[in-house]
Amino acid sequence: MGLRVGITGKLFALYLVFFAIFCATAVFFYANVNRIVAISGNIVSKNNKIASNSKKMIESLLSMQEYNEKYYLLKKDKYWNFYQSAKETFEENLDAIVNLGDSGAISLDRWQALDNSYHHFHEQAGGPEGSEAKKNWIPQSFINKWIELISAARAENEKNTEMALRKIHQKGRSAARNGLFGFGAAIIFGLFGCIFLAKSIVRPLRRLIQGIRLFSKERMSETIQIRYKDELGELADAFNEMTKRLKHEESMRSDFISMLSHEIRTPLTSIRESVNMILEEVLGAVNDRQKKFLKIASAEIGRISDLLNHLMQVSRMEVKALEIDPRPVAAYELISKSIEHLKPRAQTKGISFNIKVPTDAPKVMCTPEQLHQVFLNILGNAIKFTDKGGEIGIYAVAEKKGKYLAFSVSDSGPGISQDEKTLIFNKYFRSKEVRGHMDGVGLGLSISRQIIVAHGGTIWVKSEIGKGSIFGFTLPLADSD
Repeated sequence: MGLRVGITGKLFALYLVFFAIFCATAVFFYANVNRIVAISGNIVSKNNKIASNSKKMIESLLSMQEYNEKYYLLKKDKYWNFYQSAKETFEENLDAIVNLGDSGAISLDRWQALDNSYHHFHEQAGGPEGSEAKKNWIPQSFINKWIELISAARAENEKNTEMALRKIHQKGRSAARNGLFGFGAAIIFGLFGCIFLAKSIVRPLRRLIQGIRLFSKERMSETIQIRYKDELGELADAFNEMTKRLKHEESMRSDFISMLSHEIRTPLTSIRESVNMILEEVLGAVNDRQKKFLKIASAEIGRISDLLNHLMQVSRMEVKALEIDPRPVAAYELISKSIEHLKPRAQTKGISFNIKVPTDAPKVMCTPEQLHQVFLNILGNAIKFTDKGGEIGIYAVAEKKGKYLAFSVSDSGPGISQDEKTLIFNKYFRSKEVRGHMDGVGLGLSISRQIIVAHGGTIWVKSEIGKGSIFGFTLPLADSD
C-alpha cells in the first residue's frame, strides 16, 4: 500500500523545505558576516593601537634626545628625570605593541626587531646608573635608527591593514553573493514547488471537470485515472464509483423500459385494432356519439404507441451504437418534406413558416429517415411552444470553410432559462414550466442529439427567457462531383 500524502501534507512539506533552505542560508550569511565583522574589528583595533603607540614612541625618542641635550647644557637633574620618564613611556608603548600578538593581517616582525635592538643596546651599554657619562647612554644614531624603524613599521602596518581590509571586503562581497544565491535558490525552489503543487492539483481538477461535464451532457465518461493518493485521488475514485453506479442504474432502467414497452405494445396493438374495427362498423353499426368516443380512444392509443416507439428507439440506441447509412441528400427537399408533415398542426394554431433555405443549397451526408425525425422533433417543439399566430424561422447556411451546413430553427416561444439549457438534451428532461400542461416525456431532443452526433455534426441551443429559442445543428456536406 502506497504512502498517502494529502494536499495539506504536500503544502507542509513544501513549507518545511523552503523554510529549511531559507534558515540555512540566513544562518550561513549571519555567521560569515559576524566572522568578517570580528576580524575587521580586530584588525582595525590593533592598527589603531599600533598607530597611537608608535606615535607616542617617536615622541618619546625625540623627547629623550631633547632632554639629554638640555641636561648637558644646563646640568639640571629635572631634565634627567624627564628623560627617564620619556624612556619609560617609550618602553611601555613598545611592550604594548609587541604584546598585541600576530593576527596574520598585522605583522609585528619590524616591531620585534626594534624591541630586540633596543634591549640589545641596553645590555651592551649598561644601565643609566652611575656617572653622568653613563646617563647619556643612547646615542643620536640609535635614536634616528629606531625612529626610521618605527616609521617603516607604521607604513608597513598601514599597507598590510589596507590589504587585509580589501580581502575582508572581498570575503564580505562573496558572503553576500552566496547569501543572495541561497535566498534565490530558496525562492526558485519555492516557485517551482508551488508550480508543481499547483499542477498536481489543477490537472486532476481539470480531468474531474471534463469527466463531470461529459457525463452531465452525454451520460458518458471514461474512468478518471489520478495517480495521486490524496484528497483529489479519493474524489476521482468517488466520481468513478458514482458514474459506474449511475450507468448501471440507467442500464437497468433502460432494460426495464424496453421490457415494459415491448410487453405493453402487444396488448395495445390488439386494443387499437379492436377500436378501429368497431369504428369501421365491422362488428355492427355504431351511432355518432359512440363514433366520437371511439375516435378519441383511437387518438389516445396512437399517442401511446408513439410514446412507446420513442422509448424503444432510445433503448435500442443505448444497447448498440446508432446505425447510419449516410448518402447525399438535398437540404431543401429534406426540410420541405418535414414541413409538409407538420403543416396541419401549424395551421391549427395559425403558425406560419419563414423558410430561408435556398433551393440550390448544397447536399448533406445523412440518413434521410433519421434526419427527417430530427426535423420533426425540433419543428414539433417549435410549434408546441410558439403562441397562436406566431412564426417559425428555418435557415441553412454553409459554415466552417464549406465543410458543414448549419441548420437552425427559431421560434417565438417563452424561451429556456440558463440553468435548463445545459440539461435540455438529456433523456427524460422536461422543463418544470411545461410538465403540468404539455404532453411528452423529454426524449425528442435526446434522440435528435444522438442522431446528429452519429452523423459527425453538433447540436446546440440559444435562448433567452421571453425572447424565444433557436435550435441549430450541423451536418457534413456531401462531396461535390
